[in-house]
Amino acid sequence: MRNSRWFLAPIIAAVLAAILLPFVITGYSEISQAEVAYTGGDYARASELYVSATRHLPWRSDLWEKAGLAASKRDDFLNAIDLLKRAPNLSEEGWLALGYCYYLTGNMEAAKQAFEEGISFYPTSTLYSGLALVHRTQKNWLAERAALQGQLRTDVGNTYAHYRLGLLLTVLDSGRALTELKVASSLDPEFDPAVQTLRTALDLSATQPDPSQQMVTIGRALGLLQEWDLSLSAFETAVELSDKNAEAWAWLGEAKQQTGQDGRAELDKALMLDGRSAIVRGLRGLYWSRQGKYSQSLAEYLLAAGIEPENPAWQASIGEAQTNLGDLASALAAYQKATELAPNEPTYWRLLAILCVENNTWVEEVGLPAAQKAAELAPEDVAALDTLGWSYLLSGRYFTAEQTLLDALAYEPDYLPAHLHLAMTYLAQGNRDSAFNKLVYIRDTDPNGEAGKFASQLLEQYFP
Repeated sequence: MRNSRWFLAPIIAAVLAAILLPFVITGYSEISQAEVAYTGGDYARASELYVSATRHLPWRSDLWEKAGLAASKRDDFLNAIDLLKRAPNLSEEGWLALGYCYYLTGNMEAAKQAFEEGISFYPTSTLYSGLALVHRTQKNWLAERAALQGQLRTDVGNTYAHYRLGLLLTVLDSGRALTELKVASSLDPEFDPAVQTLRTALDLSATQPDPSQQMVTIGRALGLLQEWDLSLSAFETAVELSDKNAEAWAWLGEAKQQTGQDGRAELDKALMLDGRSAIVRGLRGLYWSRQGKYSQSLAEYLLAAGIEPENPAWQASIGEAQTNLGDLASALAAYQKATELAPNEPTYWRLLAILCVENNTWVEEVGLPAAQKAAELAPEDVAALDTLGWSYLLSGRYFTAEQTLLDALAYEPDYLPAHLHLAMTYLAQGNRDSAFNKLVYIRDTDPNGEAGKFASQLLEQYFP
């Protein structure tokens, strides 16, 4: 009996090999094909092949992660999540993909759990960065700060992490904010303008005895940087510190509008507290302007100008409201008043010129001289140069318009208004080929924006 077993064993092994070997060969062939497809960018095919290979090679559980990674590469997030969850163990890349797939499908809690679990195995900068992003989306600033600090423990030279941590600290712990901001600025000079804005605000707030007003100052600086979610938190803190601070309520209303909320109740509260505040009146004017109620907007700006008659910003706002109401003569007077109050400020000269060119009126006698003055005061400002080129175009000085607009684009090659005005200049010159190429560029670059839509209209009109 024993001898018969020994005799049969090789036969059984041979039979099993004959049965299993094709499966094994097929499985490894599919892996090879999947790797080629993955390298070539055919992620759908790669994912399918990895999944098929798991059926032929059930002990290769690592293939589930590979299939999930391939699915995530083609933005098939739900399928990627399913595949990655089947893997008994994930690499750092796997946890990162799982976290971002949950994030991109809107499941923030699952994303947070994935990043946290990944960090327990791989405490890397990339996973902490993902966790920070989730907390940022949830507006959990304390948790985001902790995640950024974890990120910087593993990646001390990460510029954005230092900058973002500095932003958070302006609201959470302003005394420590400047340290992080300085590091960011030293690592990348592109952060200098933003850091200088925040530094000025932090220095000013340090001199203010009222804690509520300190937070208003910081919140306004964050708003200038378009960090409105954090700005909102600063203004909320400001009204918590003093519910009698009218400007804090007004700015809270503005921040709510900037973050997709209404803000009317906060603006009404501000008015009730201090109707003689120019800031309150000005922000209410901005609110009504957004609502398309220009008469009410004008009334608020006029009151603001009455409170602060030497502030050119209110005159410019009055000019804008009067333009929206169709009273161009009064708008002209308001913009001219703004330039008288701030003769060395290029912004108000440019706004005066824009009034003229946008309405194709007073271009020669008012608009062009105003545009020239703006460009003289800010010779490297692309917006000022663009307005000057536009003014030259409307005044019939086509060659000078072309050269001025090319100068503007030399400073900022992606500035679409200058591209659009240059295309219009080429049309005026009869240079159809250059105009066509420029309009196609604008249309393709900005298909859903104002410049892109206007370029499409011009293409239909001149190149049917």
